[in-house]
Amino acid sequence: MRFGRKKDVDPEVGAAAVAEEDSAATPAVGPFDVSEIDPEATYIDLGSLLVQPPEGLDLRLQVDEESGTVITALLVAEEGVLEVRAFASARGGDLWSEARREIAADTARRGGTATEQEGSFGPELFCQVPVTGPNGESLTQPSRVIGHTGPRWFLRATLAGRPALDAEYAAPFEHALRTLAVRRGSEAMPPGEALPLRMPPQATRLDHEDPAGAGPLGDPAE
Repeated sequence: MRFGRKKDVDPEVGAAAVAEEDSAATPAVGPFDVSEIDPEATYIDLGSLLVQPPEGLDLRLQVDEESGTVITALLVAEEGVLEVRAFASARGGDLWSEARREIAADTARRGGTATEQEGSFGPELFCQVPVTGPNGESLTQPSRVIGHTGPRWFLRATLAGRPALDAEYAAPFEHALRTLAVRRGSEAMPPGEALPLRMPPQATRLDHEDPAGAGPLGDPAE
């Protein structure tokens, strides 16, 4: 077993330089703005989202059949899914506070519950919504709804299924969220408007559905 020892601080250099060295050695944690990522890093480019799916998670996209518009990106495992969508936001805005109220109200309308809790990414909602199973049985769909505010953008991520309840099972989904980057673009957009996604060759097309159980930013779920 190894035991660490304190670093010796050269009085001519000072503690600030050691702190800077420690900061440089610690990897940054996202979600990131596209301006913050290593330009040499490998990502799957979805337009407004750049993702690095961990091993064991499949990248899929929901697409509106009529318009062909990509609606949301999904990272899927056998017992859970991470849904991510990015939206335009005003500089210094706080869409997440507003979105939490809207999501809680929508969940209540659907007969479910939404409880605010402190999660790995800050304040989040733990939602439970009644659903009908494949054989007509009554089930409860659990989800964790996570929000993150960046420069002129807002990211909403929903963990549904087992990763909403099992921290160990959620680990690769959270890792994907910590490495994800958002490309806002320079065009003017009203706060709350979804940033456009596009279909890359690596993604699997899905029809429009709502596996996470709640529509983003007040949009009603299908």
